[in-house]
Amino acid sequence: MSTLAAALGTAAQERPDRVLIVDGDVELSTATLYRQAGALATSMSRRMRVGSVVSFMLPNWHEAAIVYLAAAISGMVVNPILPSLRDSELRFILSDADVRMIVIPGQFRGFDYAAMLSRVTAEMPAPPEVVVVRGEHPGQTPLPELLEAPAAAASESDPAAARMIMYTSGTTGRPKGVLHSDESIEGLIRQIGRYWRIDAGDTFLVPSPIAHVGGSIYAFECPLLLGSSAVLMDTWDPDAAVALMQQHRVTHMAGATPFLDGLLGAAERAGSRLPDLKVFICGGASVPPALIRRAADYFDNAVVTRVYGSTEVPVTTVGSLECADRAADTDGHAGIAEITIVDGEIRVRGPQMCKGYLHREDGASALDENGYFRTGDLGHLTADGHLVVTGRAKDIIIRNGENISPKEVEDILIGHPEIAEIAVVGIPDARTGERACAVIVPHARSIPGLADLRDLLTAHGVARFKTPEQVVVWDALPKNDAGKVLKHQIRATLSKGGN
Repeated sequence: MSTLAAALGTAAQERPDRVLIVDGDVELSTATLYRQAGALATSMSRRMRVGSVVSFMLPNWHEAAIVYLAAAISGMVVNPILPSLRDSELRFILSDADVRMIVIPGQFRGFDYAAMLSRVTAEMPAPPEVVVVRGEHPGQTPLPELLEAPAAAASESDPAAARMIMYTSGTTGRPKGVLHSDESIEGLIRQIGRYWRIDAGDTFLVPSPIAHVGGSIYAFECPLLLGSSAVLMDTWDPDAAVALMQQHRVTHMAGATPFLDGLLGAAERAGSRLPDLKVFICGGASVPPALIRRAADYFDNAVVTRVYGSTEVPVTTVGSLECADRAADTDGHAGIAEITIVDGEIRVRGPQMCKGYLHREDGASALDENGYFRTGDLGHLTADGHLVVTGRAKDIIIRNGENISPKEVEDILIGHPEIAEIAVVGIPDARTGERACAVIVPHARSIPGLADLRDLLTAHGVARFKTPEQVVVWDALPKNDAGKVLKHQIRATLSKGGN
């Protein structure tokens, strides 16, 4: 199989002017990316041994592609880090992975990254070199300085060797470094190329963080391995997204529920049905079936479908592009992956599965005896092989000995006209073990009460014991950069008496 670095060399030779990435006014061609990534690869090789870890903590900027490809060319292991992380999380990752170089923005969204790195590295016995993009800071290396070196050719590499580390969110414990290789990512790209109607010349809009596996493959892998291009957004703005999609004739987009909801609203305001859009892949957070149906009805030429995956096994399902009902009511079917359900838990394996973890002990309980990844998610398979995710085992509420799936309740209650967003969580209760609390972000009208929620659930034939016992109104739900609701933060706040 061809490595990503080799694919870049071939693309630069065969179609040097083809645009791979659009970042505002910057258009990065194959020839330019090859030249700049090769120069940075030379600088990396002069500073560290092959196999060293190179991190980037960048927004969705084109410079991230240069770093990503430079690491592949030089035989380094690339480590994308979310820009939303701060001192504590960053210090952990840099030390845990023994990072030798980290590339950061000088500032972004009013935050001083250069100053943070100065604080963090000052406490480290063997700090990484800090490289600054779009800025300067004393004691840190400006990226343009490293691009002055002669371009290096791709080094020989084992497609099965780790070339990327991505850290899990750490919501259930210490973050774990997940290892992917050219081999596992090729399996992933082969799957989405087969099932997502991607043709050479198609264009992805990429507002999802490139430090997540989804954003990274659409921005860095698909343009070289599938012949697509990527339009980057460093800040999510639904109205701007519609304008970009019209300008660049975007055919594909993937993102969590807030991205689809925002895009649909913006398209309706603009009076555009985005006729070039072929596929919208929605995953990464609870996806209301009603939203999928609304979007599919509005975007005339697009298939809108739910999918399921994880950092360990990205794009486990490929959605349902053939059946609108399955696209809305299930999380799709497996493409080249295998899915099994054991005691209600979803377990998966396939060519796109990670090569393991940075620390072998982290994988001790991750796989079962048959090599399936234990997701920790709950679900079932339909008779025709479609997956329905019902929640995380950790999210299940046990009240008076009865199990309540928050996702089942949320998918119904989000249809209430006065509810904009909702999360149902379990709070410790001395009498019942746990009580169900509905945290609601309302529309700017009346606020529904417990009786309203009970009536709606009853109308849908839901058992009475699943009705929340408490309603809390918040201005917003806490989310990570991919739009996933952080229920552990909600539970922590409510358990401490917050409201």
